[in-house]
Amino acid sequence: MARDFPARRLHNSSRRMNAKKPNLLVIDDDPKFQATMRRGLEDSGMAAASAGSAEDAYALLVDEAHAFDLILLDVMLPGDSGWELLDKLRARSILTPVIFVTARHEVGERVKGLRLGADDYIVKPFELAELLARIDVVLRRGRQTSVLEVGDLRVDLLHRHVERSGIRVELSPRELDLLQILASSPGQTFGREALLQEVWGTGITTDSNVLNVLVARLRRRLEQHGPPLIETVIGEGYRLIPGDSPSKP
Repeated sequence: MARDFPARRLHNSSRRMNAKKPNLLVIDDDPKFQATMRRGLEDSGMAAASAGSAEDAYALLVDEAHAFDLILLDVMLPGDSGWELLDKLRARSILTPVIFVTARHEVGERVKGLRLGADDYIVKPFELAELLARIDVVLRRGRQTSVLEVGDLRVDLLHRHVERSGIRVELSPRELDLLQILASSPGQTFGREALLQEVWGTGITTDSNVLNVLVARLRRRLEQHGPPLIETVIGEGYRLIPGDSPSKP
């Protein structure tokens, strides 16, 4: 049975929408942010609804999961967090694509969201044009799994499966963890300390050689099927070369 929501808790501005419009659900506890997002999405040719808590959003999505093409989800919500909401949705096999839209910017936060099954992660504040571009990419994927694609590289986060130029690439768990971090933000440099923390946890010093060895192994596996993808940024760390950029030796 469908659940009714008080108007003050759930806003839907898409009742008379064209059926062909992408329909997005904005989950954020800030009414002003909700309104701004709905207005921006509608002005860009989409339809939008919003919910102010994980509880309201979960009940709505359980009843009407197929009504939405994509979810924009904040992390900090009253009651359950955005992390917990996404975990519950995936446990119910509700695989609607999700983009985290949050002020939490640490590498570990992005990795956590992606591992839970999110499709992308954007940090507040942001330009609407960037968000719209990310929405377009996720919608164009047209699939109900969490997959990162960078050029000819495809990383299926849900099944922990990697392909390069359509060929399966066998990776160790740590190699896959490292690749997932780099592929979460192509072109962004990730520092050694952050990568060591995320892949190995505590107890590894920044002068340890284990990261160099892991990067070298990952490069060898990926470069069997295409040009170099991982670039060393001297004095800083490593980055994944964006798909539209020329490869560097």
